[in-house]
Amino acid sequence: RESRTDSSSPFLPGSGDFLTIGMKLPYYHVDVFANEVFKGNPAGVCLLEGDWLPDEVMQAMAAEHNLSETAFVLQKGEWFGLRWFTPAVEVDLCGHATIATAHVLFNEVQYGAHEIRFDTLSGEVGVSRSRGQLVLDFPSRPPKDFEPPSNLDQVLGSVAVERLASRDYFIVFPSEEVVRALQPDFSAMQEWDCLGVIVTAPGDDPEVDFVSRFFAPRAGIDEDPATGSAHCTLIPYWANRRGKINLRGLQISARGGEFFCRDSGERVRIGGNAKTYLRGEITLG
Repeated sequence: RESRTDSSSPFLPGSGDFLTIGMKLPYYHVDVFANEVFKGNPAGVCLLEGDWLPDEVMQAMAAEHNLSETAFVLQKGEWFGLRWFTPAVEVDLCGHATIATAHVLFNEVQYGAHEIRFDTLSGEVGVSRSRGQLVLDFPSRPPKDFEPPSNLDQVLGSVAVERLASRDYFIVFPSEEVVRALQPDFSAMQEWDCLGVIVTAPGDDPEVDFVSRFFAPRAGIDEDPATGSAHCTLIPYWANRRGKINLRGLQISARGGEFFCRDSGERVRIGGNAKTYLRGEITLG
């Protein structure tokens, strides 16, 4: 991946050395993939200057916030470095926290470009503004055949009709009703060799192409409310199954999430909405 070394930033002029007494960082809490607060998936967004905080500090901050992800963003010239932490681990890709970060840059920092490009553990990703939505440009991760754990159906609580995998296990069930009713054994799931488990089925509503849920107990999140990265796998699967490139998906967690999707070959486009819930300041040191 190309190295970007310009670390100029408008966020924290004169903040000084890391973890000095009273170090202050702008912080936002944003609800994503929903049109209103208390819906979708909440993400923390922390704006940095100059360089990353030590990894252990960012991980401790994410644990303190106890949201499914906290994003840390660092401006590098015309680019932004972006990292994502759950309460337990750093992850390689996160959709809702990327949209939350773009929402903060566009609406709180007043970043004027039409599109923002991020340098991440998964390479270059972007967010653009389109018809009032924020649209992710993410890599496509089609699911493939794999040898599932022998206890997969037992742990999930129902018999799957397809068992595939990409970064995450990708498990297909016959109906939305079955997906809604799943009550997995999260303790047993922690023994599986995957970051998370996507469960999915066709939507009951004719205007909904697919529904999903996402479980990630190994990342410290039993059930994630609305998961952008899972749609890197959901979109190519359902585009092929539905025979169309534009899709609408719902994540049927307790908070819910709505996704407007497009299959673009090696990339996927994932559109959603975001609402700022909180503006604040973190004091470290």
